[in-house]
Amino acid sequence: MRAIVIGASAGGVQALLSILTALPPQFSCPILIVLHVPQRNDNPLVSLLRARCLLDVKEAEDKEPLGQGTIYFAPPGYHLLIEKNMTIALSSDEPVNFSRPAIDVLFETAADALSDAVTGIILTGANHDGAQGLRAIGAAGGTAIVQDPSTAEMPAMPLAALEACPLAQSLSIDEIIEFLRKEAA
Repeated sequence: MRAIVIGASAGGVQALLSILTALPPQFSCPILIVLHVPQRNDNPLVSLLRARCLLDVKEAEDKEPLGQGTIYFAPPGYHLLIEKNMTIALSSDEPVNFSRPAIDVLFETAADALSDAVTGIILTGANHDGAQGLRAIGAAGGTAIVQDPSTAEMPAMPLAALEACPLAQSLSIDEIIEFLRKEAA
């Protein structure tokens, strides 16, 4: 099974809306997303995307098997992990890079579970979370993609990811959409 993991922070809502609403209904890879959002009991982005996407959008649940064509968001306050048996795990372990959920946790577990069958995408953000995780994906043979910092609302996270993983492809949002559409074909 192939999977896509995406990490975003400041400015990430608009980037995710652009990407996820452009995916075709036959897109079969599961997509797991960590978006740094304030901790609260609900994630309004899940409801918004559920109404606008052609794919199933949900908040990830512990021990849930990865499903094709499903977009999973990390619940606020929980790290999102991929287990080797292709199930989701949630953790309330300490924050990483001052974040829980942390992008690095998702990306590192995805690299460990999926090796070269994972694509990691770092979008806009104001910190360095995800940089080490993207490097782990690249080292495992997976595909590493970073939003072109010149197109990011907050370029710090894409710049940190490119520094940690210099072989990553730097793509605009439109180019990321095109790349993912080709994955679906």
